[in-house]
Amino acid sequence: MCGIVGYIGTKEAYPIIIKGLHRLEYRGYDSAGVALIGNKGALNVYKCKGKVSDLEKFTEQKDKSGNIGMGHTRWATHGEPNDINAHPHYSETKNLVLIHNGIIENYAAIKENLIKRGHTFESQTDTEVLVHFIEEIKEKEGMKLGRAVMAALQQVVGAYSIVVMDKNNPDELVAAKKGSPMVIGIGDNEFFIASDASPIVEYTKNVVYLEDEEVAIVSRGKELKIRTIRDKEITPYVQALEMELEAIEKGGYPHFMLKEIYEQPRSIKDSMRGRLNADKGIVQLGGIVDHEAKFLKAKRIIFIACGTSWHAGLVGEYLFEDLARIPVEVEYASEFRYRNPILYEDDIVIAISQSGETADTLAAIELAKSRGATIIGVCNVVGSSIARATHAGSYTHAGPEIGVASTKAFTAQVTVLTLMALHIAHKKGTITQSRYRQLLYELESIPKKVESVLKLNDQVKYLAGIFKDVRNFLYLGRGYSFPVALEGALKLKEISYIHAEGYPAAEMKHGPIALIDEEMPVVVIATKGANYEKVASNIQEVKARKGKLIAVVTEGDKEVKSVADYTIEIPETDECLVPLLSVIPLQLLSYHIAVMRGCNVDQPRNLAKSVTVE
Repeated sequence: MCGIVGYIGTKEAYPIIIKGLHRLEYRGYDSAGVALIGNKGALNVYKCKGKVSDLEKFTEQKDKSGNIGMGHTRWATHGEPNDINAHPHYSETKNLVLIHNGIIENYAAIKENLIKRGHTFESQTDTEVLVHFIEEIKEKEGMKLGRAVMAALQQVVGAYSIVVMDKNNPDELVAAKKGSPMVIGIGDNEFFIASDASPIVEYTKNVVYLEDEEVAIVSRGKELKIRTIRDKEITPYVQALEMELEAIEKGGYPHFMLKEIYEQPRSIKDSMRGRLNADKGIVQLGGIVDHEAKFLKAKRIIFIACGTSWHAGLVGEYLFEDLARIPVEVEYASEFRYRNPILYEDDIVIAISQSGETADTLAAIELAKSRGATIIGVCNVVGSSIARATHAGSYTHAGPEIGVASTKAFTAQVTVLTLMALHIAHKKGTITQSRYRQLLYELESIPKKVESVLKLNDQVKYLAGIFKDVRNFLYLGRGYSFPVALEGALKLKEISYIHAEGYPAAEMKHGPIALIDEEMPVVVIATKGANYEKVASNIQEVKARKGKLIAVVTEGDKEVKSVADYTIEIPETDECLVPLLSVIPLQLLSYHIAVMRGCNVDQPRNLAKSVTVE
């Protein structure tokens, strides 16, 4: 959840670290801090509650010299957000400093023993406990820092990405990870450390992704050394970054979220690039080709995901059951991992995650693997933990998504799942050749149709102005549109802090209808399809109770338009592809309402982009 940056080399460290923290602020923004070993040998730690910009103001008149240092943006777990709990944290002697993403589960027991041995603590964090523990081992055993980190982490229970620096050794940084991402950038006589690649891409394309329980010793003027916490030497595997600097800049948009909404014609097209050729009737997914036979024989598919990715999985359920005729279950990864789920060796488990680092999804993957299931990943970040943990999979190729509220990742995930379902359906013969070809052509046309939906921005902005001050929203849909109703409600909750709920339209009569009055806006996805008449009937039920109706309809609709207070018309498409279009105006509506309410759209309170802790 937190953001980590480290640098050692010939350049001034502070500007690199601060720029990196700005790029990582989507990962956490409760507080921020930096630690630098200055030109005169002093270990300078500056930290404060708030955003990276607050840290910059705080350090304006401070000594920021030095070409080794590290920085941190925090998303609070242990201890409230304040100056004291902000990272970096000192050891007992203040010779070591440490930054940390994750949770040390047994920190209380370690802390109790350290207190008995005379240690005193300033913060409420598990992180401060860890740096005290490392220093005690280092001093007691006469170890070098890297060895002390390895010894300490053998006794730690939990998840972590850490960077440690020693005042008495200004030529070395030590980093380690377990269950939380960490990447090392290799430059020209310099090294970069970060929790993802966005702070690194400006300086180098050569990176090493640490695996769980690996410790990296980054020394000035020397080669990168990696060992496991049990002292096994690892040969670094250097990869080339695919990310481009322009992809992580706003590009003239006021917010990353709006930029990413408008990138969807391209991101959907990129998700299909090289995989779909409608003229030839071909869908190719190289990532699953070795497991195609298992798909064809599968008696069950289980989707595991969290948040928006879970909603994409729900769309996937409709797609695979409708087209490929394979039974599907969609599970919250956070619940799946703590149940005792029934799994069979012929099950296919599809894990969906934008970041590829979601802690609950990773844990669910390991559980499913231990039961012999085949694990397929659908994620966006090349080289991420989920990409490495699964047997096979497909990248979405949506490009970096910086806004905390996921937009283009959702449509990219749905696109990839649609391709998978079509490919398997065609191979199984559960779909006619004519319908298969029709859907391929229609899928190819979706990016252009998304462009036309984006032209409705001003209309959606007008509606946002009408409803920006309401306290509740209801979103309704049936069939393929039910997951879109859930996603629309989630987007509004995430960034505008308005309470919103999504329901299957037919379920309204089983409780939620009690909420409807003239104060309740109701968004209904009522596009043409098998359930159109049923949804139109549900709309009449809302109108009879004076609810304010906003309907997303197919272009040319007359029946629903005559009843709804406001309508948003989207291009006609096949019912199974409607989510790729109908979600766009709901994303725009949540965005504009949040902006009008003065909310921080890209960094909504209490949320972080990548949930790498439980």
